[in-house]
Amino acid sequence: MTPRSAAPGSITVRVPAKVNVQLAVGAARPDGFHDLANVFLAVGLYDEVTATPADELRVTCAGPGADQVPLDRTNLAARAAEALAARYGRRADVHLHIAKDIPVAGGMAGGSADGAGALVACDALWGTGASRDELLDICAELGSDVPFSLVGGAALGTGRGEKLAELAVGGTFHWVFAVADGGLSTPAVYREFDRLTPDAPEPVASPALLDALRTGDPTALAGALTNDLQPAALSLFPALTDTLKAGTEAGALAGLVSGSGPTTAFLVKDAESAVRVAAALRASGTCRTARVAVAPAPGATVV
Repeated sequence: MTPRSAAPGSITVRVPAKVNVQLAVGAARPDGFHDLANVFLAVGLYDEVTATPADELRVTCAGPGADQVPLDRTNLAARAAEALAARYGRRADVHLHIAKDIPVAGGMAGGSADGAGALVACDALWGTGASRDELLDICAELGSDVPFSLVGGAALGTGRGEKLAELAVGGTFHWVFAVADGGLSTPAVYREFDRLTPDAPEPVASPALLDALRTGDPTALAGALTNDLQPAALSLFPALTDTLKAGTEAGALAGLVSGSGPTTAFLVKDAESAVRVAAALRASGTCRTARVAVAPAPGATVV
């Protein structure tokens, strides 16, 4: 299949958001990171990253929350282009345009998605021919969530989340995501976790949760959802408690904070339930908007 290009000589990559259906967090390590048992599920909300030849590295962005996205070399998309260029001995002369649809600063790995998308787009644009393992190695250097954005589907992340074991998913899961007014700093949430949980146990993946994913049972999955960062996120952003209550009262099977927040994620029975719960959340006044999505979704894909 010929890739769809947004402009002559350009490559566009679509990359998904994620929800953490389990986020088990251990105590802080000497390097400041935390060991995790992080069960990622890619969901059908996407950013698109388009790479076009240019005289220098440049990043632009459009879409909801674009004004909050850094356009300098701190952007993970820019860092991905520079990392790939350095590995292959070339200049990172590329214009990266990010079309945002993943909530910004929402705990859904939008920045990580953009990093993975830029990496795949630049690899295709430059013809570097990097292997999947090489790309995953660069992803791990960029950040803990970036490798999963490349892989998609479902996976268990260990270490600081970058060591992935892909997981089987036996069906389609329906989700509603309530987008909060405001953001949360991931480092601040981890600091609050450390304050609240000074003796965190070793993180372990839940057998019941992995089985629920494998069998495609939404009710079983709802009963197994956990996020060790949720108490910290609620401590820093107490209004999320009202959002969680509104979603479950509207009929969601379960709700939790997505990653470090402040987006809240609600697992529902089916597509009709998703529409109903999303409408109730929008009407509740407890969030800025609500989005419907299905999972699993594919990882970074040239379109």
